[in-house]
Amino acid sequence: MTPHSMILAAATDPTLKTFENDYWWVTLIKLVAVFVVLLLLTLFTINYERKVVARMAVRPGPNQVGPKGWLQSLTDGLKLPFKEEIIPKTADKVIYFIAPVISATTAFTAFSVIPFGGVVSFGHYHTALQLTDVPVSVLVLLACSSLSVYGVVLAGWASGSTYPLLGGLRSSAQMISYEVAMGLSIVAVFMTAGTMSTSQIVEAQAQGNASDISILGFHPTTPSWYAVLLLPSFIIYCISAVGETNRAPFDLPEAESELVGGFHTEYSSFKFAMFFLAEYINMITVSAFATTLFLGGWRAPWPITWFWHGANTGWFGLIWFFAKVLILLFGFIWLRATLPRMRYDQFMRFGWKVLIPVNLVWILFLSYVKLANNEFSDRTKWLSIGGIVVVVLLIAMLWPAARKPRQLSVEEQIASRPPGSFPVPPIDLQVPPSPRARRAVAERAPATVGGDSETKEV
Repeated sequence: MTPHSMILAAATDPTLKTFENDYWWVTLIKLVAVFVVLLLLTLFTINYERKVVARMAVRPGPNQVGPKGWLQSLTDGLKLPFKEEIIPKTADKVIYFIAPVISATTAFTAFSVIPFGGVVSFGHYHTALQLTDVPVSVLVLLACSSLSVYGVVLAGWASGSTYPLLGGLRSSAQMISYEVAMGLSIVAVFMTAGTMSTSQIVEAQAQGNASDISILGFHPTTPSWYAVLLLPSFIIYCISAVGETNRAPFDLPEAESELVGGFHTEYSSFKFAMFFLAEYINMITVSAFATTLFLGGWRAPWPITWFWHGANTGWFGLIWFFAKVLILLFGFIWLRATLPRMRYDQFMRFGWKVLIPVNLVWILFLSYVKLANNEFSDRTKWLSIGGIVVVVLLIAMLWPAARKPRQLSVEEQIASRPPGSFPVPPIDLQVPPSPRARRAVAERAPATVGGDSETKEV
């Protein structure tokens, strides 16, 4: 059988493996298409973010370049490569050049295993709207996410400056910490779908799985999104994705008030544009990843498929896929416009002491559910699951809350300092008033409202 006939025979294969027999020119067309789509999505997302944030802040956003300002990000992208490039004298030239290339390359590579749609036809030729797929596609995405840390930390180190180095170390610690929580949240998807292939995970959400879904009360053939069946995993993934991409309120590596621009402070011109491009492509990648794993991928939502049976055929899958991605990108923008930046110790404590333990407990619970569904009767199964839920709730309610140490007064803090030491600000970053101000307040204490407001000099 020729490759062309194999493709025609597999045109209706629900596992979307037709790309395995694609000709080289078809793969090349899809490769260029993915590259162009990511560039266009990046330009759109930048303007999308600026317009949405401006709308929330009740102010005009980009409105001068192009129709209603929609070409502003395009002009910014064309301007950056032609700006003056300044390289620090103390920079390691080789690593300084390689770091932005690593960040941009890993960002583009991660999209190679994302399915955009089902099987489509070019005349008499059939292929899947996916560049490639392997049995461990999800691990490919996690590997690209891990490798992007190298670009960040190398950029901070190679700049030869203190602040970029601090930003690179802070960013690498943040990305590694929240990548652990993100990886654990995906384990629940593996357990439910029984595969790590992205196209098969999309298909599993369309067909359902009798052994996993029936225990939750769904019919085995009912299409169901894992965002509903595995709601804790979906919530943890969304939080981890925001921390992984260094976005507000977790944009601590680029905290302007502390580290200027973070790891890319010493970068300019085209190299800065590559970091900027990698940041927004990472946002698109994690949104597309969430769409594939939890939101049914390129398939239309249930209300649409109920009255339109052809919604998942042909090129229509692109519409549903990008609609879900844009909704998730709106979530990124909404968070940036509403939430303040977290303190770094709170952020790391939340990742290691909240997200990871909750994820581990949830995975153990799912494992027991699968075991109970296969080994126990219905009565024993529900009684055991209910008992576990009650025990976990009781432990959570009776767990002793962490007691905060008593806050020392200013006088106690001064008295506790060793002789000859220099005064330092307290841990909560609230600088106490000066001795002159304290004496002035003490002298004015007996005064009534409306009295003399002048402060007596000491």
